[in-house]
Amino acid sequence: MRWRTTRRASACALLITLAVWFNQGCRAEQTWDLWEKYTVKFMDPQGRVIDHSAEDRTTSEGQAYGMFFALVAGDRVRFDKLLKWTEDNLAGGDMTLRLPAWNWGKSPEGQWGVLDQHPASDADLWMAYTLLEAGRIWRDDRYAKLGTVMAYRIAQSEVVLVPGLGTSIMPGPQGFHPEPSTYVLNPSYLPPFILVRLAKEMPQGPWGTVLDSLPQMLARGSGGGFAMDWVLAGSTGVRPSLTPAQLATGKNEGIPMGSYDAIRVYLWLGISDPGTQGLREMVAPLGGMTNYMRTNLAPPLQVDSSGKVLNTEAPVGFSAALAPYLQLVGLKQQAKSQMDRVTALKDPATGLYGRSGEYYDQNLAMFATGWQEQRFRLDRDGRLKLKWK
Repeated sequence: MRWRTTRRASACALLITLAVWFNQGCRAEQTWDLWEKYTVKFMDPQGRVIDHSAEDRTTSEGQAYGMFFALVAGDRVRFDKLLKWTEDNLAGGDMTLRLPAWNWGKSPEGQWGVLDQHPASDADLWMAYTLLEAGRIWRDDRYAKLGTVMAYRIAQSEVVLVPGLGTSIMPGPQGFHPEPSTYVLNPSYLPPFILVRLAKEMPQGPWGTVLDSLPQMLARGSGGGFAMDWVLAGSTGVRPSLTPAQLATGKNEGIPMGSYDAIRVYLWLGISDPGTQGLREMVAPLGGMTNYMRTNLAPPLQVDSSGKVLNTEAPVGFSAALAPYLQLVGLKQQAKSQMDRVTALKDPATGLYGRSGEYYDQNLAMFATGWQEQRFRLDRDGRLKLKWK
């Protein structure tokens, strides 16, 4: 009897050891090294994502991206820290009552806090979407309910009916409506898979009609076959625009361009499922970039609204962002060349991309390499499919 008990105990111990070993092995296999390196450089222990290139400020966009990356990594501890810091510091302690302020940092008086209380719709959309997906994947209704509340607030305060275009989303509730019938819009703020997902989740909301207007925004608001950073839309038509800051001076100085914002348009299209509603119509107006990449080793940094390349010195993040798009349009060898460039510019000391590991480059690279490595995929309804899940 004693021998049987000992034998049974030994067997149980062996099973426990094997289970622990197996789980540790799975976790090790699923570790996303770039996410770990990213958190070392850009995230503090409380869950604040820091842009060191911009006076150590924090944006709601950075927090939203961080939450998405944490979900892709299966890192719930950091996900909760990112959410809590955002709620406590950008939303006055309660995101069910208000959307998060977009800019937090050090004031001229030396105080740390909110620098601009207005929300930014790109961050709002990404955060609402990520919370909905986190609720579904982690089976936590708290996340899903908060994502739903955020989506309703976006619909109430940031969705508008634009004359000559249709329903769209302003970059924020204020500052993007210079004339009664004119709006300044940003195509990179509208990932199609997020709009599809929200439309499926909340069919009575405005999301389907926003998605319907996006191909027209790209068709009429692009320049020379390149996505533009900003688009002016209203009763006089839809066309490439100066930045909101340039328009605010009333001097109309400068020219519309496609650069740091517009590169995300290609990224969002590239990582979308090919069966996403309207995707072909969104890609069609961007033939300028497609043709440019047939014969050039790297994407342009700046392009004007006639399609003229003003600066060819694009950073590593641009190559990462463009690679999924090139795969989508059938330029597989060019996509591989861009990822080869990204790999060649990885810093072995930090594990980050580019000579100085710039914040924005790493965000673009996180999306692109995570997708390339199939750590995440999106289905035609915008649902997130994760490698660890």
